[in-house]
Amino acid sequence: MKEIQETESLVAGCRLPVSSCAGIRHDFQAEEILQLFALPFSDLIFKAAEIHRANHNPNAVQISTLLSIKTGSCPENCKYCPQSAHHNTGLEKESLLEISKILDAAHEAKKAGASRFCMGAAWRNLNERDVEKVCEIVDAVKKCGLETCMTLGMLTDSQSKRLKDAGLDYYNHNIDSSPEFYSEIISTRNFEDRLNTLKNVREAGLNVCSGGIVGMGEVREDRAKMLIVLANLPKHPQSVPINMLVKVKGTPLENVEPLDQFEFIRTIAVARIMMPQSVVRLSAGRENMSEQTQALCFLAGANSIFYGEKLLTTGNPEMERDRKLFEKLGIVGM
Repeated sequence: MKEIQETESLVAGCRLPVSSCAGIRHDFQAEEILQLFALPFSDLIFKAAEIHRANHNPNAVQISTLLSIKTGSCPENCKYCPQSAHHNTGLEKESLLEISKILDAAHEAKKAGASRFCMGAAWRNLNERDVEKVCEIVDAVKKCGLETCMTLGMLTDSQSKRLKDAGLDYYNHNIDSSPEFYSEIISTRNFEDRLNTLKNVREAGLNVCSGGIVGMGEVREDRAKMLIVLANLPKHPQSVPINMLVKVKGTPLENVEPLDQFEFIRTIAVARIMMPQSVVRLSAGRENMSEQTQALCFLAGANSIFYGEKLLTTGNPEMERDRKLFEKLGIVGM
């Protein structure tokens, strides 16, 4: 009985929003979030599900499709990435795709049920010589009737504004991990570079898509601090992708110890609790997740997925597999 009372006290003591009218916080501290992570699993999932239902349709999942529009030979040395020029993964370098090929993929994505079309280029930053071309791509995809999202590396404030003027809806720029663990994964740019791009994107009026990767050898405190950085931004990201590391042969992380699935689900739940109105995306790594793991993630507050057979260069569940899972769970795509 004493243990039950202590658990109830801990849950009640969390100063976290329970509904959309409870206010949005930007003052989270590590100790508080680590206590949240440490809750009994059922209590954590219940709390996350309660907050999710207060802010979102619990049986609807936003569907995006991701296309690599420029593949390989990235100058960054991110240890997780098969597109880095620093790693020998056998990936062939490709130039920026022609607009016609991008539009073919966009039409297929819309036909398959996606509402947002995300495009990624393996660049350190957007070069001025490519800005006009990228703006043309955004305009063309928008005319297909899809929301647009891009991830092109670092952006300046003027580039962010030009993309906004071109009609871009979302810009993805993940912070990857905690500020402390970040340097263990990437050394060709620093954590502040990430935050500066997010600032430029946010101030340009673009929707921010920013999350991170778990399972790279970090500890729970790093996962907590990553979420704290995101939630303590001046405005919560509209979209928060949580990626499970996809281990690729030839990258420095190919043999890292896999993250426990329950810890991944806990991360999804904590993200939902901290950022109640954001869309939390169950992102990379789904190909290796069971239906049961994905179902628990949806229960814990995930309400977006990438739809299609590939995420940039790594695998993703086939569309038919996702359709069957949605049918079993009574989920509708949006």
